[in-house]
Amino acid sequence: MNLRMTKAAVIGSGVMGSGIAAHLANIGIPTLLLDIVPTALTDEEKTKGFTLKDKEVRNRLGNAALKKLFKQKPAPLTKKENAAFIQVGNLEDDAEKLSACDWIIEVVVEELSVKKSIFSLVDKYRKQGSIVSSNTSGISVEAMAEGRSEDFQKHFLGTHFFNPPRYLKLLEVIPTKQTDPKVLAFMQEFGENVLGKGVVLAKDTPNFIANRIGTYGLLVTLQEMISGGFSVGELDSVTGTLIGRPKSATFRTLDVVGLDTFVHVANNVYEKVTGKEKAMFEVPVFMKKMLENGWLGSKSGQGFYLKKGKEILELNPDTLTYEERKKLKTPALEMAKQEKGPARKMKALIYQGDRAGKLLWNIHAPVLAYAAQLTGEIADDIVAIDQAMKWGFGWKLGPFEIWDAIGVEKAVEKMTKENIEVPAWVQDMLEKGNTSFYREVNGDTYYYHKGEYKKRSENARVIDLKRLKKQGKLMKQNTGASLIDIGDGVALLEFHSANNAIGLDILQMINFAVDEVGQHFKGLVIGNQGTNFCVGANLALILMEAQDDNLFEIDMVVRQFQQAMMKIKYSQKPVVTAPFQMTLGGGAEVCLPSAHIQATMETYMGLVETGVGLIPGGGGNKELYLKHLRTMPHGVKFDLQEVANKVFETIAMAKVSTSGEEARINNFLHEADGISVNPDHQLYDAKQAVLALYERGYKPPIREKVPVVGETGYATLLLGAQAMHLSGYISEHDLKIAKKLAYVIAGGRVPFGTLVDEQYLLDLEREAFLSLVAEPKSQQRMQHMLLKGKPLRN
Repeated sequence: MNLRMTKAAVIGSGVMGSGIAAHLANIGIPTLLLDIVPTALTDEEKTKGFTLKDKEVRNRLGNAALKKLFKQKPAPLTKKENAAFIQVGNLEDDAEKLSACDWIIEVVVEELSVKKSIFSLVDKYRKQGSIVSSNTSGISVEAMAEGRSEDFQKHFLGTHFFNPPRYLKLLEVIPTKQTDPKVLAFMQEFGENVLGKGVVLAKDTPNFIANRIGTYGLLVTLQEMISGGFSVGELDSVTGTLIGRPKSATFRTLDVVGLDTFVHVANNVYEKVTGKEKAMFEVPVFMKKMLENGWLGSKSGQGFYLKKGKEILELNPDTLTYEERKKLKTPALEMAKQEKGPARKMKALIYQGDRAGKLLWNIHAPVLAYAAQLTGEIADDIVAIDQAMKWGFGWKLGPFEIWDAIGVEKAVEKMTKENIEVPAWVQDMLEKGNTSFYREVNGDTYYYHKGEYKKRSENARVIDLKRLKKQGKLMKQNTGASLIDIGDGVALLEFHSANNAIGLDILQMINFAVDEVGQHFKGLVIGNQGTNFCVGANLALILMEAQDDNLFEIDMVVRQFQQAMMKIKYSQKPVVTAPFQMTLGGGAEVCLPSAHIQATMETYMGLVETGVGLIPGGGGNKELYLKHLRTMPHGVKFDLQEVANKVFETIAMAKVSTSGEEARINNFLHEADGISVNPDHQLYDAKQAVLALYERGYKPPIREKVPVVGETGYATLLLGAQAMHLSGYISEHDLKIAKKLAYVIAGGRVPFGTLVDEQYLLDLEREAFLSLVAEPKSQQRMQHMLLKGKPLRN
């Protein structure tokens, strides 16, 4: 069986179908996007004189979906150019093109009859051996394949993406009894290694895994809100980040998902189950009234919340009117907030007798029991259920991990007293003396399965830093960073300060790591597995010293920062950085001088210091300028002023890439730098980049002279900023920052085209940074960012 993916087709161009097509385009797979042929002309088409036979009309739905991709937020495309991979068509004129596709994905309305008619058409035109799948969120996969050819059935399965497909990690793969095991294995591997997804094998049951448990949990929460007399806002204030759920918590999440979508998913289970479970999936009356009113959430402008001006109001489910938003406050809640991590917060709170503790117990206990009851029915093991909830719903802990965190014995004892049915296999586990669902042995994780503990399998491309530390691979650490041996002669420097902000402790470890690697290793990876790679330098420390007029101290720190970055750049062994998510300010400055950058699809990189009244001080201006220069063709005359203009604009406007691909467009990444589609594989990919550079006989770059635009270029750079100031678009302080930045980019008061060395540019940068940090208005901006988390325009 020779399975491959060189071309795909998506049938159905709605939000989900076009989103899947965009994700395939992002990874470079040419994709055919097909939809039905419209049966009537729009007014605009009539005005243009079109008929139902015109191609523009027949492909209207696909073309409209393609245009929406450029406007949607968050953006489905990692860069606009990826849309070129998507070819639009319709099911009548272009069905024959399905014969060239290796994978055909159906994403049409959730009606079995419609899906079966689509698959009848697909079966007629597909080539033998091509994979066919449905993105259904709950219709029986077995039922969809009935009546199809033998080859179709062998190559058919469910592939349930979560919306939006680019950003949500979960991919539930659902085989039928006829699915060829080789096809299933291929799709699991392809889903993880190429699509970058967290793949979970699900059984063909209503709503599969994540939506089954997630919807149940939401309905339990709704019932508790009604019976416990909680408001929408009170409930959201404790069901978000406090307990390891997304910031949008319960009702803001429902507003984003859409009430109509949620009700459809709930009804899908309601119609297919019986007894107590059926009763649980009945949507509350007030939500049905909301549906009748068209209060669907974000897409209709109101749902559980309504924004009026700057004020956000919450819905009163009893009166269906909007009121001032409330928050739940209890002493136990405030104490729990001091704990680190969702597991410890949950344990500290869930057994408390106050309102918050009772609420969290009442919305968790039934869900934990329900997940245990469904083990074996919806998924083979507890790992699949936990991963599905983490990857699909953004939970930090899955149901069984939560159970372990709060104590299985204590939870079961309380459930039993409250007549919550605990499955026999959980009782049996406890009777055998096993008090947790997971165990760790020498850094490896084992999970309870059918009376024994099984080792959890891991993809070889996943490097788990916590596990390596437990296995004794930690070589040195301080409060800000750790140096870890990740094998094969490669070391890794992990940041773990608060927000991974760069301070003296991290700079000290960078210096040590580069020296240690130079003597004993093939190369170094700088990466971590936190929430963000690095959000910049320690702004609180800089502000504190600035307010105390300790400019000498700040000067020393900036010098050390610059020296550490130069040490990375001229290391005798290759240094590869692995930025992901927020890589801002100092985080970007760490990456720019490295031998290779291994980013992810979701790397948001930028030099954003102007937002806090400063300019980059760790060499970022110089390195971004050099990155731009290196993109210029050798031996061809280019406009040096244009290069300076682009760098000035990028830094002055604090531009941040919205993807790894856009970071490349903005010249933070070179063409040779890598982008990992699966973030879990990033450190492995970075390690392979180190080894490849080492095997090629890596040599550090030669110290070079840099051509600058000088005094005349400085004047040119300021023209735009001065015009914006005169027009009122930027403040006087913004202009002052722009002047300092322009002076640094231009290389000071030297003739156009002068060659200067790197240290000269670093000195200019440091001097400008120090002058700005002493400015009261810059200090106001720093303080505002620390307090409010957003820039101040003063």
